[in-house]
Amino acid sequence: MSGVTTFLTRRRGGRSWHWTDIVSWLWLIGGLVIMFGPAVWLVGSSFKTPAQLAEFPPTILPYVSQQASVEGYDTPLPLYSVKLPDGSTRIMAELRRIGIVAQMVDPKAPKDIVKVNIADRQPVREIGFATGNYTEPFVHFDFLHYLRNSVFVTAMATLITLLTNSMAAFALSKYKFRGRDLTMLVIVGTLMVPLSVILVPLYSVVSAVGLLDSLWGVILPTVATPTGVFLLRQYMLTIPDELLDAARMDNASEWQIYWRIVLPLAAPALAVLAIFSVVWRWNDFLWPLVVLSRKELYTLQVGLNTYAGQLNVQWHYILAMTVVTMIPVVLVFVFLQRYITSGIAGTGLK
Repeated sequence: MSGVTTFLTRRRGGRSWHWTDIVSWLWLIGGLVIMFGPAVWLVGSSFKTPAQLAEFPPTILPYVSQQASVEGYDTPLPLYSVKLPDGSTRIMAELRRIGIVAQMVDPKAPKDIVKVNIADRQPVREIGFATGNYTEPFVHFDFLHYLRNSVFVTAMATLITLLTNSMAAFALSKYKFRGRDLTMLVIVGTLMVPLSVILVPLYSVVSAVGLLDSLWGVILPTVATPTGVFLLRQYMLTIPDELLDAARMDNASEWQIYWRIVLPLAAPALAVLAIFSVVWRWNDFLWPLVVLSRKELYTLQVGLNTYAGQLNVQWHYILAMTVVTMIPVVLVFVFLQRYITSGIAGTGLK
């Protein structure tokens, strides 16, 4: 711990602050806020009620008004810190509000009603978490069903993506044939084509083969990715050709070379592609929304859209379930981040 403290507090100017020290700290703190600020705001807002979400100015933490039971009233009344005309401040409960005037009483003396301007009072609040935002969707909605569909789509799409992309990368990196470089150029060029451009023809193909309203219609059209082919090809180019020639001299088939030699050696790049594929499939919204029309087939991202009605948007449920959908992606990056750095470094990407 002392080493970390020494590293964070060291200065270029020795004991005095150098201008580069100030710029570095501002840059690091600003980057930290930009990167993690929205996530912190999302998590904090996911524990708020609809009334708390509508408050202005907004707060990061969820606050609820303290309440007190007052003799003669059936329900607890909200507490306020009231500034009285004599300059003193008292904690009082609000009976009712009429315009800009609020009728307040002391919980210990409920018969003495005091009228104050609403500008002279501040709510007494404490941190309170609306945990029902997380429990209600599991009880009254099909969240677990959407979760199961998303897990199936993500797992199957990732496995097929690794298989097809690694085969294409193996052929483009280890076989010499006419048009190989042109084929790779065309594959990389498709990176500039957004999904919205090919959405209609892709929908027509899926409809023609009978994959509409099917999870396989979500999985199969997106398994061949130019990013994956390029990443794996760049890594496989680092595998010595002499190793493959030696395997051929030992009568190994091309499939055995691919399965037993190339794939194990390309494991870091495959891990990187697997991480990317999980993120892509898990967060995909547009294509499942186009292909699926039956509610029981919705993935998690499309299912969250059901909380947004025409006249009412249940933001508290959307925020809470968005946090839940982020957990698998965060865990993937936490436990597999070392594969990301080593795999990308091995592909030659800059």
